Amino acid sequence: MQIIEWDDFTRVEMRVGTIVSAQVNSKAKKPAYVMEVDLGELGIKRSSAQITVNYTPDDLIGKQVLCVCNFEVKRIAGIKSEVLITGASDEKGAIVLAEFNLPLPNGALLA
Repeated sequence: MQIIEWDDFTRVEMRVGTIVSAQVNSKAKKPAYVMEVDLGELGIKRSSAQITVNYTPDDLIGKQVLCVCNFEVKRIAGIKSEVLITGASDEKGAIVLAEFNLPLPNGALLA
């Protein structure tokens, strides 16, 4: 584990967003979805994620997830990925999204 300074952590802008659309990214080499996430004052942003093992597009709609919002835009399999939706690998290596169990306003900052 690498120790970082508090200032390093505070530079990462993590916000709550609600997934409003999800579809298969047919251009991806590995199975992935393209999602649109409502981040409140930041607007709706796109993201691509390889989360097809544990989720279907219909499962994703309405989920509130934790997003990193201040990475540079990255081109992934034909789309501009504007935010990183966070998650962790399960015991088989499939991603499980970082979700919230109580409703929060879209765009709320991680505190």
